[in-house]
Amino acid sequence: MSDLLQRLRGRGWRMTAQRRVVAEVLDGDHVHLTADEVLAQATARLPEISRATVYNTLGELVSLGEVIEVATDGRAKRYDPNAHRPHQHLVCSSCGTIRDVHPTGDPLSALPPTERFGFAVSAAEVTYRGVCPDCRSPQ
Repeated sequence: MSDLLQRLRGRGWRMTAQRRVVAEVLDGDHVHLTADEVLAQATARLPEISRATVYNTLGELVSLGEVIEVATDGRAKRYDPNAHRPHQHLVCSSCGTIRDVHPTGDPLSALPPTERFGFAVSAAEVTYRGVCPDCRSPQ
């Protein structure tokens, strides 16, 4: 499980029932839900939660740096609670499923000095693409 709820409590984030439900929906490993998926799961737990509250809470979590917005291939943004552990993403090019991966090695070292064009490079984002087992399996 991710430690999103623990991190938010440690920050003294005001934990209303609505905020708690959104954080609970997002908490976990390999969670990369769209805002609408968060809304659906939050509504199942707390029927009176509004779309605006879910969207506002997601925006606040991103602003706090506790959740990462992940955008791939023009699809809906997804929200990743694994904001404090370095990782890359593996994306299914068919269904859009995203998994966190932790490859060995430093992606910054893969960029030769001749390709840095004078930039002081501080970070690298690598996205691996392929087709997940569910999409590869004949239906």
